[in-house]
Amino acid sequence: MAEQVEQGVARVAESIAANAPESWTEAVLASRQGLFGLGVSGRYTIAGEKPRPVHGVAIFQGLDDVTAAVGAARGWERTNLEIRCRPSGEFALTASRQVVSRLHDARPGFLAVLDHDCRLSQPGVAQEESGAAPAGDPDLAVTRLRAYLERRADILGHAERLPPPVTTTALDDAERRLGRPLPADLRALYLIADGSGDEAIGLFGSLAWMPLARLVAVNANLWEPVWSGWETSWDSVVLDAEPLDTVRRCHEHPGWLPFATADDGNYLAVDMSPARAGRPGQVIQIGRDYYDGPLYVCDSVTSLLARYLDLLERDAYEVEEDEVDYIEFVEGPREFGSSPELVADGIPQDVPPGVQTVLIHCNAPSGLMDLTPLTAAPHLRRLELHRRPVDDLSPLRELPVEFLGVTLHGGDLAPLAGHRYLTALDLATSGPVDIAPLRTVPNLRGLDLSRAEVRNLTALAECPDLRYLALTAGQWAVLLDQGALPATLAAARLAGAEVPDEVALAWAERLGRFVGEPFTVTGTLAPDGG
Repeated sequence: MAEQVEQGVARVAESIAANAPESWTEAVLASRQGLFGLGVSGRYTIAGEKPRPVHGVAIFQGLDDVTAAVGAARGWERTNLEIRCRPSGEFALTASRQVVSRLHDARPGFLAVLDHDCRLSQPGVAQEESGAAPAGDPDLAVTRLRAYLERRADILGHAERLPPPVTTTALDDAERRLGRPLPADLRALYLIADGSGDEAIGLFGSLAWMPLARLVAVNANLWEPVWSGWETSWDSVVLDAEPLDTVRRCHEHPGWLPFATADDGNYLAVDMSPARAGRPGQVIQIGRDYYDGPLYVCDSVTSLLARYLDLLERDAYEVEEDEVDYIEFVEGPREFGSSPELVADGIPQDVPPGVQTVLIHCNAPSGLMDLTPLTAAPHLRRLELHRRPVDDLSPLRELPVEFLGVTLHGGDLAPLAGHRYLTALDLATSGPVDIAPLRTVPNLRGLDLSRAEVRNLTALAECPDLRYLALTAGQWAVLLDQGALPATLAAARLAGAEVPDEVALAWAERLGRFVGEPFTVTGTLAPDGG
């Protein structure tokens, strides 16, 4: 393994030297391994000139290979690298175990992961499953598809040729690979055509109906476990679809089978594992733009076709470049694609009852805010108050708020005692606060106290299921000195934009994350390699 690393470093050094500017004296290339790949920086030192950046696809690819090889050799989850080389051909690698990751953006500091196997569960996993029968009708779906294609042909002035159908054997094999059956109405459509093909790309609005083989492949890839990291997951909330309790509150689920897409990361899917009030085979929208949760569309593919037929009959479309562009698509009480979110600089007296997310943001600090109007929103899941302090949290006592971001001014946390729903709290205070009530919050998994003045940090040791904790360096020192680290903690953040690396490493060691001995390689390139 050491020989493989040395060869890899030599190749990177050769690429650095081959791309070096004239009169260079040294090149330094450094990388930190992150969730989405390597963060790389590099520079050439040039006599009498400003440093120049290191560029080159081959260099970065080689660095990726070296990182993987070093990590495998030492068993490190993540690795930091620094490669130095000189015009003489001398090169040196210093690699170290990455025990902390530097964070930027709104919550700067360092992250230390203590349990790399820990993942936060999604609320929809435990939801009661529907016992209803499917709403789809295979014969009616086929009739509607044919009528839909005929009506589109009348509008466009020509028929759209669809691919030949698949066989029942192919459908049986696809369902075996999916691990569950397709709804009967969608299955019947594949016996008419294998997707929309090249001529009817926008058959479902702007989305193409996928051929069966692609449906299987997309589902195999889509449900590979994906973890976006503690930075974005500790306070994430999945909203309810409308109507309520129709779709599980999940970011993804193996019972959701995408069948149409615009190749933009979004999908129409049939839901074969609906929540209590849903129907198997109901159509939902999921994907990149639905991080807050899936969107309910209709109760079946059969009904979806009826919706598009209705749009054509009502002339609710336009024709552009030989494509039918639908003007509207409305589902129930909410417009298709909208979000139940209230964003304002204050809480209105009349809060819409369907609101699930409230974001209050002021450009300048303002007076105390009364949370009482929020009691009119019985499905409120997420509440963020920026620059609007509060002194009374009691209106939230019975609301299903799962994430709360708040500045407390003169009040206390007593109203949160025993709160059944709260899973994440980002707390700032204008004075000392007692966090003892948090010990009784059964589902509290994420907590940021870095902007709070806390009287009794040791109470954190009694939080029953705390997985993520953010504190300042001083707060961490108090907690660790008292031996009060929560036993369930899986990730920790050292908050602060100006925290030096050495402080972060010392903090990580106190958490049991040791850097250990570095991995080093030195060598000299052959004359034709430099």
